[in-house]
Amino acid sequence: MKSIDRRVFAQGAAMFGAGILFTRSAGAAPSLWRALPTEPFKGKQDDLSFVSPDLGWYGNGLGKLYRTTNGGEAWSKIWEQPGTFIRALGFVDERNGFLGNVGTEYYPNVTDTRPLYRTRDGGVTWTAIEAPGIEIVKGICGIDIAREPRIFQGEKREAVIVHAAGRVGGPATMLRSIDGGETWRVIDLKAHAGMILDVKFFDARNGLVCAATSSDLQQANALILRTSDGGETWVRAYQSARPFENCWKMSFPSRNVGYATLQNYQDGTTQRHIVKTTDGGSTWTELPLVNDAKVREFGVGFVTEERGWVGTTTSGFETRDGGRTWAPVPMGAAVNKIRIVRQGGARFRAFAIGVDVHRLDG
Repeated sequence: MKSIDRRVFAQGAAMFGAGILFTRSAGAAPSLWRALPTEPFKGKQDDLSFVSPDLGWYGNGLGKLYRTTNGGEAWSKIWEQPGTFIRALGFVDERNGFLGNVGTEYYPNVTDTRPLYRTRDGGVTWTAIEAPGIEIVKGICGIDIAREPRIFQGEKREAVIVHAAGRVGGPATMLRSIDGGETWRVIDLKAHAGMILDVKFFDARNGLVCAATSSDLQQANALILRTSDGGETWVRAYQSARPFENCWKMSFPSRNVGYATLQNYQDGTTQRHIVKTTDGGSTWTELPLVNDAKVREFGVGFVTEERGWVGTTTSGFETRDGGRTWAPVPMGAAVNKIRIVRQGGARFRAFAIGVDVHRLDG
């Protein structure tokens, strides 16, 4: 069985540009992503989280967590736990956040078996999450935080709904909290998928996971599962026909329009695809990204329904027409996660993490 993303670590430093021609809309200038000063790291780093254009965190596979208060111009290491592989991050506000550990028996030198942690002091200290049945959750690859308005005793309040799902290589499980992380429920999805790589919920009931049909990569098809009852039941919204494939990450710039990346590891396969939905995840359409065997997709982030980016082993690709055409853009190698922070009107700040951390001000 081939490992899903271990073998691309060495490719992370390779840059884009193999003589491939791309189309770009007339008059559209390339996005100017800027590398931020961070501690050098050998390999792909997996996630970052921002609660404002200036305040954010990123972590890596060595169990190191960093914080910035000035949009990434400078970072401070605020926590370190050797043996923990920081695979996913999700912060609710400046004090409350969640950290997903990929878990043992997949990557070397990972000894921490606790899948999920919580902080109440901005990441300085962390406490392992406890939940009935949590022993079946071997690791986390994606954290999603949704906010939903509710009426409580005649007052309008905001409910914070947290989902943490994983993992690469299996098993397929999820942790769910509808009270901001105070209590948790374990959801077992092993009957529906072999692994889960990302999760997105719009509210307490409606959500999606990026997955694969099998934990055995040779037999795996990319898979997207959908629920409309808070994870009680699941239906297949999309399944690819190609083996050696999984659905890696997803991005929704609006409630109805979303995109997801597909990773393919089949020898001899060169065409890369993404998938797009225009009905909130009920149905998905494949779109070509690039025909290049050196490219393997990771993160995806869209700032509008038309404009977005895909991170790959070689660097990034940008579209300004909803995925119909793509152009290479330097935004760092092996970008696993792209986070968009909106600043009012059309202004935004985007962050991309892979071998390095990059920022785009738009």
